[in-house]
Amino acid sequence: MTSYRLTTPGRRIVRGRRLNFTFDGKPHEGLHGDTIASALMAGGRTLMGRSFKYHRPRGPVTAGHEEPNALVGTGTGSRFEPNQRATTTRLHEGLRATSQNRWPTLDHDIGAINSRLSRFLPAGFYYKTFTWPAAFWEKVYEPIIRRSAGLGRPPEGPDADRYEHFYAHCDLAVVGGGVAGIAAALKAAREGKRVLLLEQDTLWGGRSITDGTMMEGEAPADWTAARIAELEGMENVTLRLNLQGSGVYDHGYLTAYEWVAEDRPGADAPRHRLWRIRAGHIITATGAIERPLPFAGNDIPGVMLASAVRDYVSDYAVTPGRRVIIVTNNDDAYRTALALLDAGVTVPLVVDARHEAAGELARQVRDRGVEIATASGITAEGGKEVTGVRVVDIAGNGSGGRLVRCDAIAMSGGWSPVPHLWSHCGGKLLWDDAQGFFYPDPDRPPLGADGMGMVSAVGAAAGDLTLSRAGLRQDSKGSLTEQPTRPVWVMPEGAGPDLRAKMFLDYQNDVKVTDVQLAAREGFVSVEHAKRYTTLGMATDQGKLSNINGLAVLSAQVGNSIPQVGTTTFRPPYVPISMGSIAGAARGDIFQPLRRTPLHDWHEARGTRWEPVGHWRRPFCYPRAGEDPHAAVMREVKNARQTLGLLDASTLGKIVVKGPDAGRFLDLLYTNMMSTLKVGRCRYGLMCSENGFLMDDGVVARLTEDTFLCHTTSGGADRIHAHMEEWLQTEWWDMQVYVANITEQWAQIAVVGPNARKVLEKLGGMDLSRDALPFMAWAEGEIAGLPARVFRISFSGELSYEIAVSANHGKALWDKLLSAGEEFGVMPYGTEALHVLRAEKGFIMIGDESDGTVIPQDLGLGWAISKRKDDYIGKRAQERVHMTDPKRWKLVGLQTLDGSVLPDGAYAVAEGTNENGQRNTQGRVTSTYHSPTLGHGIAMGLVLNGPDRMGEVLDFPGTDSTVHKARICDPVFYDKEGAKQDV
Repeated sequence: MTSYRLTTPGRRIVRGRRLNFTFDGKPHEGLHGDTIASALMAGGRTLMGRSFKYHRPRGPVTAGHEEPNALVGTGTGSRFEPNQRATTTRLHEGLRATSQNRWPTLDHDIGAINSRLSRFLPAGFYYKTFTWPAAFWEKVYEPIIRRSAGLGRPPEGPDADRYEHFYAHCDLAVVGGGVAGIAAALKAAREGKRVLLLEQDTLWGGRSITDGTMMEGEAPADWTAARIAELEGMENVTLRLNLQGSGVYDHGYLTAYEWVAEDRPGADAPRHRLWRIRAGHIITATGAIERPLPFAGNDIPGVMLASAVRDYVSDYAVTPGRRVIIVTNNDDAYRTALALLDAGVTVPLVVDARHEAAGELARQVRDRGVEIATASGITAEGGKEVTGVRVVDIAGNGSGGRLVRCDAIAMSGGWSPVPHLWSHCGGKLLWDDAQGFFYPDPDRPPLGADGMGMVSAVGAAAGDLTLSRAGLRQDSKGSLTEQPTRPVWVMPEGAGPDLRAKMFLDYQNDVKVTDVQLAAREGFVSVEHAKRYTTLGMATDQGKLSNINGLAVLSAQVGNSIPQVGTTTFRPPYVPISMGSIAGAARGDIFQPLRRTPLHDWHEARGTRWEPVGHWRRPFCYPRAGEDPHAAVMREVKNARQTLGLLDASTLGKIVVKGPDAGRFLDLLYTNMMSTLKVGRCRYGLMCSENGFLMDDGVVARLTEDTFLCHTTSGGADRIHAHMEEWLQTEWWDMQVYVANITEQWAQIAVVGPNARKVLEKLGGMDLSRDALPFMAWAEGEIAGLPARVFRISFSGELSYEIAVSANHGKALWDKLLSAGEEFGVMPYGTEALHVLRAEKGFIMIGDESDGTVIPQDLGLGWAISKRKDDYIGKRAQERVHMTDPKRWKLVGLQTLDGSVLPDGAYAVAEGTNENGQRNTQGRVTSTYHSPTLGHGIAMGLVLNGPDRMGEVLDFPGTDSTVHKARICDPVFYDKEGAKQDV
């Protein structure tokens, strides 16, 4: 096989270090520093993949992360990774790469028959073809489509590698290590700012190194090396290569994706790392991407971007062909012609769409003896490789034309800034009609919480290809006489439908010029609709090469300008990132780590029966020898009612809300007033969603004038904390409030029962008398010599104290309580006894009495809704007609006539049937238990007009033929006056 490795140096490769790898099982050889694409190209292979829809032969069209064609699977077994870009995946010894989307082989793919049927498979064909007969969809069409979907195959078995997250904070994050990014980072660093400079490549300097542009009197490599050396010597600067800016989010949050040991499988290092960065400001110096030209055959292997050809020659000493024709609409492509000529590659022709080629670079190429055909375009010849071009009149219809033989084509349709990170968080764009690209509007940047610009763009990313915005003086490129670009969206411009059907816009998804035109004719004139109808820009490169050309074709078809048509939405990540990096360390046993209280080991040693509560494991009950769980629960309930029980309440959510506006914030968050709560007092509160439905409840304690402690349900702490943060960050960002989830910082133990005060007095340290610490109050002091915060609250209806100590003191306090409580018959009780105790008192439980459709008024909790404040989250929603409907089911108590226990979740039936032929219902059971205190079954439920139907008997059919009869009663079964808890 002919070698396409050049004798030129190649700045990325080490010629003395050869690496062996396989592609589709066949042995190949490359050099250290090669990518898979450059190594295969050096061996004469440009065919590296097949397109998704038509299975057309495809080769690399780029040399970077925007590559849509050369996608391969790498590794084997559990280390197999599909859809890796061959243009950026570095070679290592023993690498195994496989092509995708072909069968049985890449060179001979049966799926290529789709290409011959392309006229029957236009854009949106699946929306039309598979609608009839309807019965075929499930049994014929869908299985075939599912088997055909996707490009790669999934890995086999659990991932053998590890991944991690890394957190970083800085004043300024600069994304892009080209000369513009380096200059911006250096300026900020010299001002004393903490700077993070990240670059997705393995080398600093960007395109300036390849293009050889002199800057400030220095060669680009020298200029770059000197500035990087200065940055490396600064303590306030962090430099990272192989780290790609992935996404920009609110409040200066930036994610970045790092390849750590991608080319060292099995190394003791993470394969990928996801950086989670908080920056005071973000600068995008992400450069620009060259656009392809839409001409017939522009997808044949060997057709590449001119800048990519230049990169392969300069960086890897590789050429895609020995006779390369250049086709362009701008002067930059002439740099590729010069680079090829310097490397000894023949350039028989440059085809320029403009009417004259009078620039300095064109003169240099002409002086080297290269023919330049102006006012011309091309159509490409070939199948699995380029065989030649036909040179045609740029304004013509493409007929005829002179045939020129070649084996590769370097195309350039101009350059487009990379605005993705700028746009992720709302930055707006402007259109440059002369150069044919969108660029960031500096007057409409993404805004931070302070209303100021959060992101800036510099250099080519800002639309300035001369880098003047980066504050650099260029001595060569900027002074060259360059002609304006001539935007070319179809080549030749008068080509008919048959020729346009061979012009590809989105390479991976096989979207052609005619597909976009068809979408517009069929009414899909919105850019977002056209995108989804044609799948333009929906490939793994997310339209980086295809979007501008596609927008231009769409705008021409609908008769609007390109900026009127607009762009589709830019979304993170910038390029696909591995699922492993997103998960980080959260996999296997720690995918969702079990949360354990400080007393977990004590519970486990006592043979507790566990119950999952969110991420926590809580004791369900403590069975003794020969005792079943039901008997254990009954014993625990009786003991708590009659003498003394202990409950590990450490899982109770604890969120501190602090700041001058804390009271006002909580007034909006809860249905009742919290700002009027006095220091040292507690208040029960309800929290609703925007839709008015009850989402959490708990006791709020005021610690100081500007500090509150909000207790939440055990499984709700993280959710409620996130709820608070969301409102603070998105709606009430001007409030001076700080919230922190401190649930795991404290152990909390409920001391419950008639002897609760006695055992605490025995331990000593605080005055816990009724007068010193009344019901719904709290105090700080010492219990048994341990610093403690004691809350006089009760979820059992008995005299109760909840004692909070630091987590490391939890076990010590528990042991002291057990020891001191022996004379009172102390027993721990679990969550099921807790449920029985609260149900006997008619206390609701979030998740039982509430299910996402219940409002506080349904539960008889209207008293907890303040009538004195104007607003709270959910207030307006609760005023909607269906929320005030008198037919809403209301909370009542239920007691079976025979004392048995109602089935959990059972429905009460009514007369008649519904539209499905099922019996009508008029209520349901929300909680049901046997009460050892009362000696019979008790239940709570939601019943139609329930509070007005006291004494009425309802039927609750069981799962068999049994019908349970239960009488509606007061939901408070025990100590309705509350005398036992307020002693």
